[in-house]
Amino acid sequence: MFDIGATELLLIVVVAILVIGPKDLPLAMRTAGRWIGKIRKVSGHFRTGLDAMVREAELEDMEKKWKAQNEKVMREHPDGAPAQISGEMEPTGAYPPDKAAELKLLANDKSAANEASAAEAKAAQGTASPAASKEAETKPTKDAD
Repeated sequence: MFDIGATELLLIVVVAILVIGPKDLPLAMRTAGRWIGKIRKVSGHFRTGLDAMVREAELEDMEKKWKAQNEKVMREHPDGAPAQISGEMEPTGAYPPDKAAELKLLANDKSAANEASAAEAKAAQGTASPAASKEAETKPTKDAD
């Protein structure tokens, strides 16, 4: 901040010892430290206040821009209807309502098909006789010998 080098600091210390004296130097340094601390605290509060004012000004600017954009959109679409898909509308990445409904139906059909195939697999397992499956489990293999 002040860019005090080693030679300047040494000169300040020598002058302080000569002017104040070695006996009162610790008291003078303590007092100077307190004043420096108070100055730093006040400057911190001042800086915080300035930062808050800048943030508020930026927020006001953004609110003005948003309000202008909202008014523009409301002028273009007074009845609240969305713009035609022709080229006026910016792409958002969302599906149009027709496509979204179609995808929902496809997802429902897939889940129904998965449930049906799971039921068929269960039914196929249920047709095998329980006695045959028990025999297969308890039958010793020749490889174990």
